[in-house]
Amino acid sequence: MSKNKESNGLPNVTVLEITEISIDGDVFALPVKWDKKRNGPPPRIEIQPDDKGHPALIPGDKVLAQLTLQDDGTYEARTIQHLGSQQKEDRVIGLIKKTKTGFVLQSTNKKDRKEYRLSQTGLDDVKDGDLVIARTQSDENKHHRKATITEIIGRHDDPKAISLISLHETGLRSEFSEAVLKETENMKVPELGNREDLRNIPLVTIDGADARDFDDAVFAEKTDEGFHLIVAIADVAHYVRPGSALDEEAYLRSNSTYFPDRVLPMLPETLSNGLCSLKPHEDRACMAMHMWINNEGQLQKHKIVRALMRSTARLTYEQVQAAKDGITDDTTAPLMKDVINPLYAAYTILRQAREKRGALDLDLPERRVIVDKKGNVTDIRERESLDSNKLIEEFMVAANVASAERLEEKTAPCVYRIHDRPNPVKLESTREFLDAFDFSLPKGEAIQPQKLNQILHKAANHPHSHLISQTILRAQAQARYSRNNIGHFGLALPKYAHFTSPIRRYADLLVHRSLIKAYNLGTGELSEGEAARLEEITDHISSMERLSVEAERNAVDRFTASFLSEQIGADFTGRISGVTRFGLFVRLDGNGADGLIPVRTLPRDNYIHDENRHALIGRHDKRLFRLGAPVTVRLTEANGLSGNTILALSGSSLEGADIPGATFKKSGKNPGKKSGNKSGPSRHSREDNNNNRKKHKGKGGDKGRGRKNKGKGPRP
Repeated sequence: MSKNKESNGLPNVTVLEITEISIDGDVFALPVKWDKKRNGPPPRIEIQPDDKGHPALIPGDKVLAQLTLQDDGTYEARTIQHLGSQQKEDRVIGLIKKTKTGFVLQSTNKKDRKEYRLSQTGLDDVKDGDLVIARTQSDENKHHRKATITEIIGRHDDPKAISLISLHETGLRSEFSEAVLKETENMKVPELGNREDLRNIPLVTIDGADARDFDDAVFAEKTDEGFHLIVAIADVAHYVRPGSALDEEAYLRSNSTYFPDRVLPMLPETLSNGLCSLKPHEDRACMAMHMWINNEGQLQKHKIVRALMRSTARLTYEQVQAAKDGITDDTTAPLMKDVINPLYAAYTILRQAREKRGALDLDLPERRVIVDKKGNVTDIRERESLDSNKLIEEFMVAANVASAERLEEKTAPCVYRIHDRPNPVKLESTREFLDAFDFSLPKGEAIQPQKLNQILHKAANHPHSHLISQTILRAQAQARYSRNNIGHFGLALPKYAHFTSPIRRYADLLVHRSLIKAYNLGTGELSEGEAARLEEITDHISSMERLSVEAERNAVDRFTASFLSEQIGADFTGRISGVTRFGLFVRLDGNGADGLIPVRTLPRDNYIHDENRHALIGRHDKRLFRLGAPVTVRLTEANGLSGNTILALSGSSLEGADIPGATFKKSGKNPGKKSGNKSGPSRHSREDNNNNRKKHKGKGGDKGRGRKNKGKGPRP
């Protein structure tokens, strides 16, 4: 149940700035007045449509709005008054260009297409082609706004510039202070002491081929009732103590951020790639969860220990899958009987248990950007998902459930990973869209994940299975961290925490500390101050996770645009992946790259965004462009610095694009008349906002492990 109250410094009525319009037409905003130092990252606010649909807002607009606080800490807002667009002093990241009249600054932000006049201050060392950070001051009466350079961050032709831009524009922390690094200097692996000795257990790590740190290891053995499983996780809490400079830095970062060409780690390399990386044949401190499951895959009991382990082998997903399929190598052949086969046997019953409880099985393609050692993009392809990936996911889910249960048994503080039920308004739109494919969702009852999963399974062999999965995903709430448990809808689990990646997630480190305190496992326990501030901490790490997602997504967009920049004028096939007032997003076949077709480039007409039918419809000529429809497009622009990939319809697609065989109900009103289900017309004169994409990562089906070094599946 939602509630109206002042929280986190936000009054019931406040001024908001529009920051994002998603590919679904959802509008997001931030409070104009917000003290980051005092309150941390601002909460997520979604503008709700009124009885006429969404008002005509664009990023940068200001509105006076009524706020309603939701149980998950986010807000819903309803517009009271549109205050217009108010420019303000801010910072900008941009490219220096030399013109006849001097240097100008061109922003690398998709939202900002204007150029800035540069003050003479800070120009001494600036050259044409430099990437800089500048302080801006708007000048509403002139085309060029003013800017003062504060820092030079690189050159435009350096492949590393792409991720540099993405990390700087989101304000992520790229360097560790001397104080933090100094704390890691004399750290070493602890002696066995009171730890359990797991060094004779054949634990193995299974990661992506390009992974550089290995923070989890697994083992399975058959028992009379089922299986005994061990998930061993790097003991980060032994090295990172509450109140230390290292801990403060980890808290501020909250998680590692993964770009195609680099990682911004939560912890310095001494830990992330050294002492906390479970390298083969080396002693490592770990937290190990012993779990016993029956033949139905149900957890019967579990035990948490602090241990010393020695990984038997570093394996890759592809290597393990090949071995299971009969193609072994020198490393996997000796491990088949006692290691790999028992792991797959345990996975089989865990997977069956997952299916029985009805966890969402959203198997959506993920884009993978391949870069060489110099940072140049060599390929873009969809990431393959193997049973070996899913094996690790299921082991991690089991350990995460066990950690939550262990803490609850001691009534100890827990950082839950929660995922609320779908928004009823979005679910209704999803219901109408699924009806077109003869898939039905019951009305008038609380939806269960099992029902959505039944549709996903039925649609598995449907020609538009990815579209159906994507539509169900977009109806989901966003997963987040909280000290208050509401369960995890996507995984169909009543309790769930993150235990398996404390190298790269601060939430997991907190869970480790709480387990240490609850079970008297030694030093590095959760402090009283942390326990008292847990709600504040979970809000912070949830916000920082969203920032990392944004930076990662923007970097992938930029690398993709850079890769495509040499193919301007080429034709591609693809499908419409998003429909908004300002245009169509298209995902290209083969490489999975996304691009925008601005509404101004469509055949001349006034286009109506029909939210129920997920389509743009021409008011006069009745051309229709629908989500999921196949199209042929031509690449017209690809800018690696801004991430813009602009497309234009070509061939028969100019006459419209619909989904063959699908039957959509008409809205019951003439195109062009506003209603609660439609947006107003989008004219060719309307400036396209080609930067607005929805952040779907972190939604729906948490995989237990999250993405790690581009080889670990979706972010939880």
